[in-house]
Amino acid sequence: SHPPYFLLVGIPGLEEEQFWIAFPFCIMYAIAVLGNITLLLIIKAEPSLHEPMYFFLAMLAFTDLVLSTSMLPKMLAIFWLGSWEIGFLACLAQLFFIHTFSSVESGVLMAMALDRYIAICRPLQHSSILSVQVVVALGSLVLVRGVLLVSPFCFLLCRMPFCQHHIISHSYCEHMAVVKLACGDTKVNVIYGLFVAFVVTGFDIILISLSYTMILRVVMRLSSTEARLKAFSTCASHVCVILAFYVPGLFTFLTHRFGQSIPPHIHIMVANLYLLVPPMLNPIVYGVRTKKLWDRVVLLFQQKGT
Repeated sequence: SHPPYFLLVGIPGLEEEQFWIAFPFCIMYAIAVLGNITLLLIIKAEPSLHEPMYFFLAMLAFTDLVLSTSMLPKMLAIFWLGSWEIGFLACLAQLFFIHTFSSVESGVLMAMALDRYIAICRPLQHSSILSVQVVVALGSLVLVRGVLLVSPFCFLLCRMPFCQHHIISHSYCEHMAVVKLACGDTKVNVIYGLFVAFVVTGFDIILISLSYTMILRVVMRLSSTEARLKAFSTCASHVCVILAFYVPGLFTFLTHRFGQSIPPHIHIMVANLYLLVPPMLNPIVYGVRTKKLWDRVVLLFQQKGT
C-alpha cells in the first residue's frame, strides 16, 4: 500500500519563481553551515569556553546543522534540478530527522533558559548545579525525548494505505503533509501529532516562561541600573533566538490544522524559513552579543590575517 516514492512540489503556486527563490535559501544555508561550524570549532578549541552556557550553545549549533541539512539539499534539487521524487523510506527518514531535531532544539532552548535562571538568580550555586555531567544528561535527555516521541510518526505512517496519492504539497516531508495523502483513517496520526506538539512545545514554553519570569523579578530588584542592563543584555540574545524559533514554528503547526484560508505558498514559505532562519541567526546573534565568543572570533581572524 506504500507508493515507491512521493513527489515534492516545492512551493505550491510559486513553481515558476522557485528557481530564483532558491538563491536566498542557499545563501542562508551557507551562512548557517559556516556560522555553526565556526561556533563548534571555537568552543572545542578554547578551554575558557568549556562552561554550561557554551556547551548548550554547541548543542544548539549541532542541532541547527542537522535541521537545515535535513531539508535544504533536497529542496535545492527540487528548485534547481526538478528532482521532485523522494523514496518512501527516504521521506520517512527526512521526516524523522526534521521533527526529532526540532524537538531537540526546543529542549536545548529550554535548557539554556534554565541556565540563565541559575546564572542570574543563583550565581553562587551555578557551577555546582550545572556541572558537566548535568549538562550532558540534559542534552541526552532532550535527544532521547525527541527520538522516542517522533519515532511513532514513522511507524504510524508505515501502517497507513496511500492508494494512488503521492504528491506532497510541500518542499520537504513534513508529518501532516504526508498524513494528508493517506486514504485510511488518520485520526490516530492527527491526535498523536497534537499530543507531541503540546508535550514538547507546551512543556518547554512553560519552563522558559517561568525561568524568565523569575529572572525578571530578580533583575527588577537590583539597585544598580548598570547591573540591570547587564542582566538584560545577557538574556536578550536568548530571547531573540527563542522568538525566531517558536513564532514561525507555531504558525506552521496551527496553519496545517486550522489555517485553511491561508494561501499555501505563504504557509510553505514560512515552514521553510522556520528551518532556515534560526540556524542562520543563532551563530550571528550569539557571536555578536556574547563577548567571549566575539573576542575569540576577532582573534581568530586577526591570526589568519597575519
